[in-house]
Amino acid sequence: MKRHVAILLALVSFAAMADRMPTPTNEPKSFKAECGSCHLAFPPSLLTASDWRKLMSGLEKHYGDDASLDETTRQQLEDFLARNAGTERRLSGAGDPPRLTGTNWFKREHDEVSSNIWRDPKVKSAANCTACHSRAEQNSFRGREIVMPGGRRHHEDD
Repeated sequence: MKRHVAILLALVSFAAMADRMPTPTNEPKSFKAECGSCHLAFPPSLLTASDWRKLMSGLEKHYGDDASLDETTRQQLEDFLARNAGTERRLSGAGDPPRLTGTNWFKREHDEVSSNIWRDPKVKSAANCTACHSRAEQNSFRGREIVMPGGRRHHEDD
């Protein structure tokens, strides 16, 4: 019986974590200033440490933009991201540089999203979390907080 309770608690805990991915409290001041200047400062747990290192080593070609940083800031952010990264191999992002939208987790969580939504001018990119997740800036991704383009609310129990 105790084993079943432990398994149930682990599953509930995992589900809660998938909805809420807080940024660790030890984030450098430059994290939101630099990473959040063009897009959501993604929770470090969304990629593996090796993916974050790979991403941070190529900032001069950051998804078509030059996001270069001075070496001290770059190293500080890389260390923070790697230290707080996800540990499961299924999180590994496809592509070079790695893409959050290429992870198995992302694909599974967004499998019901139609291609029309991704092409909507308000969304523009699957990496634009704030287009539908109304509390993404607070790292909350609960289903009941999803508002699709056009104002339609996503109806998901959580």
